[in-house]
Amino acid sequence: MEAARRAVKDRVRAGWTGAVLVCGKCSKKLGGGFGAKGRTPLAKALRGEPGFGKGRKATVGVAEVKCLGICPKGAVTIVDSRAPGCWRIVPAGADIETLARQLNK
Repeated sequence: MEAARRAVKDRVRAGWTGAVLVCGKCSKKLGGGFGAKGRTPLAKALRGEPGFGKGRKATVGVAEVKCLGICPKGAVTIVDSRAPGCWRIVPAGADIETLARQLNK
């Protein structure tokens, strides 16, 4: 009974200044499409860039979500939470370093 009375945390601190949502359906259709060999999914490739990550300590969180409903051919749809009015279409094979710099502006 004592354990049931303890307060449960309702908040957890995170270092995120924003989040990049990556369409999981687009990524799955491409079967990767990014990285040196073109086999890395966009979310994983972005998480490897400085400042981006999956955990609470990342500056910008990268989260793969379900279908965003755009479904471009040969590309992945992403949404930057710091600019939600402009969704981006990232073609397969795009330079991840350039994309990361553009997202960090």
